[in-house]
Amino acid sequence: QVKLVESGGGLVQPGGSLRLSCEASGNVRNIYTTSWYRQSPGQQRVLVASVTGGGRTVYADSMQARFTISRDNAKNTAYLQVNSLKPEDTGVYYCNVKTGSGYEYWGQGTQVTVSS
Repeated sequence: QVKLVESGGGLVQPGGSLRLSCEASGNVRNIYTTSWYRQSPGQQRVLVASVTGGGRTVYADSMQARFTISRDNAKNTAYLQVNSLKPEDTGVYYCNVKTGSGYEYWGQGTQVTVSS
């Protein structure tokens, strides 16, 4: 079992930046991939970026320019740095992990609102 707690969301003006955090606890040794997803109002949840334990990253095509995913294995924490925020970045950002044994876990999400 893995528990995920996201933090760092909030209200930010267009052009601003945020760093989201996802802290994992429990059976963290078995985590293989950590990902961030976004669910904007009225839309499906979509992948933003993923990072493996070895640091290999994958980004959704539209996200690569302004989003940076990273992972601190010593702190069991993953991060998503988002720059030059736009109103369309508004949504709930979820942390997701997949384990080597095929299990998948989700956090409760953190709300990001981009508005002037």
